[in-house]
Amino acid sequence: MAANENKMSRMQLTAMVVGGMIGAGIFSLPRTFAGATGPMGAVIAWLIAGTGMYMLARVFQALAERRPDIDAGVFAYAKAGFGDYPGFLSAFGYWIGSVIGNVSYWVLIKSTLGAFFPVFGDGNTVIAIAVASVGIWAFHFMILRGVQQAAFINSIVTVAKVIPILVFLVILFFAFKMDLFRFNLYGGDLTVGLFEQVKATMLVTVFVFIGIEGASVYSRFAKEREDVGKATILGFIGVTGIMVLVTLLPYAVLQRADIAGMRQPSMAGVLESVVGPWGAVFVSGGLIVSVLGAYLAWSLICAEVMFAAAKSKDMPAFFSRVNKNNTPVSAVWATSSLVQLVVISTYWSNDAFSLMLNLTSATTLIPYLFVAAYGLMIAKRGETYDKRPQERQRDLILAALAVAYTIFMIYAGGLKFILLSAILFAPGTALYLWARREQGKPVFTKTSDWVTFGVICAAAVYGVFGLATGSIAI
Repeated sequence: MAANENKMSRMQLTAMVVGGMIGAGIFSLPRTFAGATGPMGAVIAWLIAGTGMYMLARVFQALAERRPDIDAGVFAYAKAGFGDYPGFLSAFGYWIGSVIGNVSYWVLIKSTLGAFFPVFGDGNTVIAIAVASVGIWAFHFMILRGVQQAAFINSIVTVAKVIPILVFLVILFFAFKMDLFRFNLYGGDLTVGLFEQVKATMLVTVFVFIGIEGASVYSRFAKEREDVGKATILGFIGVTGIMVLVTLLPYAVLQRADIAGMRQPSMAGVLESVVGPWGAVFVSGGLIVSVLGAYLAWSLICAEVMFAAAKSKDMPAFFSRVNKNNTPVSAVWATSSLVQLVVISTYWSNDAFSLMLNLTSATTLIPYLFVAAYGLMIAKRGETYDKRPQERQRDLILAALAVAYTIFMIYAGGLKFILLSAILFAPGTALYLWARREQGKPVFTKTSDWVTFGVICAAAVYGVFGLATGSIAI
């Protein structure tokens, strides 16, 4: 157990939540939403996403309080409720989704610079990949110097990156044009119905909410266990309000079609249309600070998930190694190396940022579903409710709604990203095989595990076939 002075305060835990949630996604919201819907569809989408994610946040809070023995809860809850292989799938899915999300940060940084330096293009040129590679390894060696130091830097960066977003909102409040907002209300010239408009935004809302569990992942570092749940709710409420405003206010200064045609980060283009060229520079600078801060936060989370999974024997023991700074060195190396490989692969993608965004959301929804289902399980059984039994019915309802929400999100994402996720999960099971052999245990002990693995392999084969034939485009 680390000494108390090396623990994280409620403010630092909240910064991990805010730092994880405010990253690349928020700066891309205007164009991403405008390409799919108008203000009415956006409001409905945020109501669905906000309600669903609030339910999930409350599940995280309840589990943090009722199962304080479970650390790095995102995957550990899956193992506690459903067994070893589901626990591994949850850990691997969360890790691989976080890695892909980190790649999206580098793509967006280079796309941002591409507006000023054409050599960076849309973030996936050779020069862009080379510069991103330098950044990946610079962060890698900084993180190896210690988790606590990196968490302190993240707290400072979190404050710094919120400032340009708030300035953006204030300026758009004063530039608000009600007649333009009314014109855009139902999507203007969009021909698809409201339901299809809303459905098209669902994976985006998942992406920008990823990070809500940042405090839960670092629960073993919390000074007070109840701070984990409180930090989760505080971070969620604050960031949700900001994201809704960033989505809606651009509809009051530009026509939907104009916003939809902007390059990413579209927040820069929106502000430039209101105040002139300095607006694009200002937002672009804020984005780079924001994304670098989010990359730091998520690099920490990626390594912590792999480390915790190895400590609980869900991953090979290799990933539990720490250096003299108590940093999970093997997990950090594995994370940075995979980020590097995926960054290189973006060279062959038509729209690297959108691909990374949607694939991150799809892979992360699996761990979220396990968390919600475990919350529902213990509430239904009454486990841990010998204390404060009056909360059981409330927690049962919250968890049931969280399960329904995550299932709907997986459906809304579509078959393409389920198949692409399976392509990652199937070979990833080799790590589970490695860990089981280390322990001298059979790979699968339940029929359901064999069935699950079979379904994943079949989906992966179908996905590879789709990529080979061109029926699945990336």
